[in-house]
Amino acid sequence: MTTEMITLKLEKQFLADLDRVVRQAGYHNRTEFIRNALREQIDKMKMKQAMLELVSLKGSSKKHITEGEYERVRRSAFEQLEKQFK
Repeated sequence: MTTEMITLKLEKQFLADLDRVVRQAGYHNRTEFIRNALREQIDKMKMKQAMLELVSLKGSSKKHITEGEYERVRRSAFEQLEKQFK
């Protein structure tokens, strides 16, 4: 996998806080910490989107669905999410 360099400007105090957290959490460097933080945020956004889609599916049903049907759809959605996050 190729990587691309980006530039990030941070205030001195924020950078000092970042360095402290990097040391305390045992990261090797700032880059490792920032990559991990970005991955976590992306995963959160994906999960939020998936949950919104589930709510939309449940709310858009014109017919009454059984608990079994709902559970099957929910299980399928979470299986798809699991594949996305691997």
